[in-house]
Amino acid sequence: SRGLGDVYKRQVAKRAHNRLFHKTARNAVKALRNTTDKSAAEALLPKVTSMLDKLAKHNIVHKNKAGNLKSSLQMHVNAL
Repeated sequence: SRGLGDVYKRQVAKRAHNRLFHKTARNAVKALRNTTDKSAAEALLPKVTSMLDKLAKHNIVHKNKAGNLKSSLQMHVNAL
């Protein structure tokens, strides 16, 4: 069996990985919200949506939160 040190190292690495992808997705959401150009926003929307889906799939964010974010971003793009 693995030693506790090995398990701890894996947890630290996994947490760092999750934090990186969560932060990247948050920055992408902010970038999309700050976009005023409709064509640029429409190009960015599928990428951000995909990021949120992946985070929800791996339980980094709750699936309902991801859905709510995707909905609000789609409404923002439609309003441009």
